[in-house]
Amino acid sequence: MEKIFLLLCLIIIITSNSINVDARHHISKKTKSKKVNNAPSPIEGSVNEPSPSPVSPPPLSPVSSPTSNVVPSDPSYGGGPALNPEEDCIFDVMEYGAVGDGSTDDTEAFVAAWKAACQVESAVLLAPADRIFMITSTIFYGPCKPGLEFRVNGVLMTPEGPDCWPKKDSKRQWIVFYKLDNMTFTGTGTIEGNGEKWWELPCKPHRGPNGSTLPGPCDSPSMIRFFMSSNLTVRGLRIQNSPMFHMKFDGCEGVLIDQLSISSPKLSPNTDGIHIEDTKSVGIYNSVIANGDDCISIGPGCSNVEIEAVTCGPSHGISIGSLGVHNSQACVSNITVRNTIIRDSDNGVRIKTWQGGSGSVTGLSFDTIQMENVRNCIIIDQYYCLSKGCRNETSAVSVGDISYRNIKGTYDVRSAPIHFACSDTVACTNITMSEVELLPHEGELMEDPFCWNAYGIQQTLTIPPIDCLQDGMPLAIGEAVDYSCSI
Repeated sequence: MEKIFLLLCLIIIITSNSINVDARHHISKKTKSKKVNNAPSPIEGSVNEPSPSPVSPPPLSPVSSPTSNVVPSDPSYGGGPALNPEEDCIFDVMEYGAVGDGSTDDTEAFVAAWKAACQVESAVLLAPADRIFMITSTIFYGPCKPGLEFRVNGVLMTPEGPDCWPKKDSKRQWIVFYKLDNMTFTGTGTIEGNGEKWWELPCKPHRGPNGSTLPGPCDSPSMIRFFMSSNLTVRGLRIQNSPMFHMKFDGCEGVLIDQLSISSPKLSPNTDGIHIEDTKSVGIYNSVIANGDDCISIGPGCSNVEIEAVTCGPSHGISIGSLGVHNSQACVSNITVRNTIIRDSDNGVRIKTWQGGSGSVTGLSFDTIQMENVRNCIIIDQYYCLSKGCRNETSAVSVGDISYRNIKGTYDVRSAPIHFACSDTVACTNITMSEVELLPHEGELMEDPFCWNAYGIQQTLTIPPIDCLQDGMPLAIGEAVDYSCSI
């Protein structure tokens, strides 16, 4: 009897296991079928259906794999084409209707591409290579998302001369970047100003009949202007033939300029290479500038400016000023110029102020500068005037704490190589001369260095000797004018 009972128990166990195996096989088939028919696609952006478990998992991201954390841009993922985030952030002006044939007005396409790129972080507005884009006077407004890049790989140019300039447009500026932060202007292309017809206007110096200068309005556009912007980078471009200033920064802070080529003819009037005013924390590096006016000009309200590895010439040299025009206050401080070359220029390093101004120029360092056939290699001119009608004034911008070190090369003998013409009532003070050696480029020295009311020291003998520089400090400093600045 006991044997019969054990046999019945064994039959029941075997039968139960067989039923469980069949059930698991059936459920497995249903589950696999459902997964195949409803698998999400990372390309189409499908999401998983809810799990039968009590808590449903969150839906999958459209770019996520349903089986791993690898995204399609990873080369190890084989679920679809890789995405390129950089290409997704490029706004090619050709896709916004630009023609790029050099004659069609492409302004609207650039504005449309700018508006789109402005809304995307780290976007690139692209003017592609092998195209010539003509646009009219335009303001590219901010604020924009950070990291915006305006990249010119082709040619971007102005209309050809004043007759082609739209009457509704300002004749004082061409491209303006306004209220931007963390923006880059770069590329391998050329910015062309078509300045020839502007330079020949009869109101320009000596362009009228018989070399005269006719009166009247004489507005001409500066090419590139950055206004009220910060953390800017300008790099790699060729900028040429501007009607007036090639590049201008005003009301800006945090500017890096690197590897630029700026050029216009030697006799092109008022074509300053880089002009800054009311701008702080500027670095200008590794650039070549040849033009018809100041290579670099630094106006009022500038501080903490460094210029290094720049080649100037032909030009009017590197200028601080002009400052104090119309009895205004001008403040400039902490300017360093080092490791530069100035050649075939009317001036070398110059400070120029109008009579009647106030404020100060202080903390300037000119270090390791090579002069090649330069007229007025080192000059302070506190009697700057554009006509013969400037009257004498008792007040002036104060000039002091100026260092000239390791300045060597050759000068044009038509002018004295060193010229310190300081105010009658406000002396130039704390001028330091060290290792200054300047020899005639051709011929012999015609004039000795000139000093007027200039005080300082010679740490080494100067060639030519500058015996006119007075030791110590003046006994009195002019009338009670506020020379203090806080910039």
